[in-house]
Amino acid sequence: MELNRRTVIAGAAAAGLAATTLGTGTAEAAGGGRLPKKSLFGKLADGTKVYRWSLENGGTRLKVLNWGGVVQCLELPDRHGHYANVSLGFDNIDDYVAKTPYFGALIGRYGNRIGKGQFTLDGKSYQLSVNDGVNSLHGGVKGFDKHIWDVEPFTKGSDVGLHLYYTSVDGEMGYPGTLRTKVTYTLTRHGDWRIDYEATTDKATVVNLTSHVYWNLAGEGSGTIENHELTIAASRYTPTDTGLIPTGELARVQGTPFDFRKTKAIGRDIRAGHVQQVQAKGYDHNWALDKGSTAEPEHVASLRDPHSGRTLRIATDQPGLQFYSGNFLDGTLTGTGGRTYRQGDALCLETQHFPDSPNKPAFPSTVLRPGQTYRTTTIHSFGV
Repeated sequence: MELNRRTVIAGAAAAGLAATTLGTGTAEAAGGGRLPKKSLFGKLADGTKVYRWSLENGGTRLKVLNWGGVVQCLELPDRHGHYANVSLGFDNIDDYVAKTPYFGALIGRYGNRIGKGQFTLDGKSYQLSVNDGVNSLHGGVKGFDKHIWDVEPFTKGSDVGLHLYYTSVDGEMGYPGTLRTKVTYTLTRHGDWRIDYEATTDKATVVNLTSHVYWNLAGEGSGTIENHELTIAASRYTPTDTGLIPTGELARVQGTPFDFRKTKAIGRDIRAGHVQQVQAKGYDHNWALDKGSTAEPEHVASLRDPHSGRTLRIATDQPGLQFYSGNFLDGTLTGTGGRTYRQGDALCLETQHFPDSPNKPAFPSTVLRPGQTYRTTTIHSFGV
């Protein structure tokens, strides 16, 4: 796979298709010693400047905003060396502020849902910001995705990347403790995109950070992802109630549309009529990964677009993976390529702890205490 990818990238460079967003050189030449390039992306209503950082390595091109740590663009070559942006997003900051359903964003303080926006920790009850019916979703009304992050570019050997920093003060969106967060985006010489999350707190709190990229390996705005082929290494998933809050059950996937242990097209069972699919309008569930929590990232999911040949492999140390099939895209959003995004035009694969874990003692704990450091890593590997 790696030799094939290198051959494709080299061919693209020879054809003039791999011109780097960093100014000069090919995709292969972009690794090591070349800092990401910073440019003005836009301004917020109060005049705050939003910047975009462009980086490239190993044939992968990445553009990141300091607004919410957003992945605004991620470009990959297909089997013929032709590049396409495979992540949904906007070409202006106003749409990110007013419209975005978390396109490409860093999610915190708690990724996914917390039932009724409430939890109890060490005998004290907390009321969170509610923004999804009666529930709290992705950190509340103003989660980590809606803040300016401090960004520090770096190179390390043959790797290139960004350190992103944000401090969430005690009580923000109802969460206890001042949480100091550092997220590192790294592009390796092989073109892998690695995310390392770190956080510390001065009070006991709950933390569940993730990335909310919407993937379409055929290219954003190209149409449905139902022909994409998906594998998830999980024998169980967490069924939800009508508000998409886990019931607490760890249900077997065998014999249901939720069985992705063997590769299958996403569209094969998406309209099977299972009650869980009807409630969610498709797939919007957490898979309890067979490996559980691990000390190092392990491969848990694979995605392939048969048309372009592009592939994505995900490795993580987290115990869960939220697969969302773009159910609430409704044709009202116009993306970077000038095309509208409709239901099922992208999917998310969010590595995480389970939704509503603070209210489910049987789920893996998301509690972080003073003196501890929250650390987790997810690696996205691309190929053709």
